[in-house]
Amino acid sequence: MADSNEMTINLVVLGKTQTGKSAAGNSLLGSSDFESHLCPSSVTTCCSLGRSGRILGLMRRNGCESALRIRVVDTPSYPHSALSKEQVRDMVRAALAQHFGEEGLHLALLVLRADLPLCPDESNDTVQLIQELLGPTWKDFTAVLLTHADKAEEAGYTEETYLHSASSTLLSLLNSIKHKYIFLDNHSIIKEERNIVLRKLLNFIQNNNYQVLLKHSKK
Repeated sequence: MADSNEMTINLVVLGKTQTGKSAAGNSLLGSSDFESHLCPSSVTTCCSLGRSGRILGLMRRNGCESALRIRVVDTPSYPHSALSKEQVRDMVRAALAQHFGEEGLHLALLVLRADLPLCPDESNDTVQLIQELLGPTWKDFTAVLLTHADKAEEAGYTEETYLHSASSTLLSLLNSIKHKYIFLDNHSIIKEERNIVLRKLLNFIQNNNYQVLLKHSKK
């Protein structure tokens, strides 16, 4: 935290190739910091940090308006078309220590596609990676971003009917993380939609008593 009138929340996006991880990071930041495009192989090959400017009008602290800043670490996908699980894990672990070692991580955002079913093997791979990165309390510090929600909407699904029809694998995952999930369109979101998403993330963090993970003292 920079001062009493400003708060920074630290996030990392994780997920499979072509789920829209980098695009989701850009939507949260309100920028185009991360490379994102359709490609037959994994686009992101290293971790990078993106920062938003000061965002006003989303939160108040001690009766006064407080500015918000977002910091997002974008990561290579797992499974990856060119990197092993160990390479991805070690790269992400090093980036989290480098960027969030002093302040800690507020939330890991597991990015899944709303227009594709989640199968057990996929879920197990990604969840295992998150467990290795975050440790035994990973469920308290993980939320799901369901991207391409506009495609689900075009197919006639509301949020309620989508969850009613979702695979047991997805429902079990959401239940384990106390239903911390957000639907996100794959198009560039406008400011008002971005603010709705950020308020939901703030609510998750507030409900977790602003706790952070992976924090260590500066030597």
